[in-house]
Amino acid sequence: MTQSTILLTGAGGAALPSMIDSLRTKGYRVVTVDANSNAAGLYLADRGYRIPFAADQAFPAALRAICRTEEVAALVPLVDEELLPVARLAEEEGIALIAPQTAFTALCLDKYALMRRLADVGLRVPETRLLGEGWSGMSFPIVLKPRTGRGSRGVHVVATPDELETYLATARPGADTTLIQRCMEGTEYTVSVVVWRDGIVRAVVPKEIIDKRGITRLAVTRKNDAIDRLCRNIQERLRADGPFNVQLRLDADGTPLPFEINPRFSTTVTLTQAAGVDEVGLLVDMALGHTVTAESWVWCEGVTLVRRTVDAFLAADEYAARRKAVEQAP
Repeated sequence: MTQSTILLTGAGGAALPSMIDSLRTKGYRVVTVDANSNAAGLYLADRGYRIPFAADQAFPAALRAICRTEEVAALVPLVDEELLPVARLAEEEGIALIAPQTAFTALCLDKYALMRRLADVGLRVPETRLLGEGWSGMSFPIVLKPRTGRGSRGVHVVATPDELETYLATARPGADTTLIQRCMEGTEYTVSVVVWRDGIVRAVVPKEIIDKRGITRLAVTRKNDAIDRLCRNIQERLRADGPFNVQLRLDADGTPLPFEINPRFSTTVTLTQAAGVDEVGLLVDMALGHTVTAESWVWCEGVTLVRRTVDAFLAADEYAARRKAVEQAP
């Protein structure tokens, strides 16, 4: 039987090597793409390609050509800037998209619009404003962050109004492109919400963050009924109908307050898998019409992620051949 080919974007991501291994174990062929020709995932997959950045006008055509050449059955976008272009391409090409519905994705990519929408549907969120709306009456410390963007890029915490004024005078962030948000001190969680087009939430896997530097370095799976209810409410009221990741902190009374939602798999997808739920592989199975049993969604509490670097080695001639292939257009 011919192997189905799965394409993963963002080949330089920390979770890519494990995702590649997982999909291969399930019998899939894996193709990866990245704008950086040094991205490790390009050399670990069955085939890797260097592509333009998502903002480049050449991006859709380049990715389309790869999908056609490799006969891609499912697309897994892992870079925020690529989510909407990849969704359009998948629809046009009739390729399964392992991501939420487009409307949900677009909402989550605008962090200000997302916070307003969550509040509108009755979910508690930390006080959030655009910088241009002012900070009168807000409790410090507060967080400043870009309205759009990913990871911890551009995030700045200020402790007092004077410190904020000094920061604004030097950094000059945009009034309509910068958020100010109440800085919460409670325990931080990153949560995998595994759901598919039928709208049924298969699993909610909260992971308590122990150490985070750009991406999560140490984390442990925790059962938490309040977080479970929150994530199911988000799906019920906003209809992601695809996998998403909720970032939240617990308030003083234990109430989970979401401060961001990533409309894609997070880098802690490896921890979700180690706890018992292979969220990528199982959703690919569902998208391609394969049977998935109820037992596949059962996970264990107390599984701890200790993120480390793992080296891979290629012979010089194999690396040279792969490097040449990465640089070639399909």
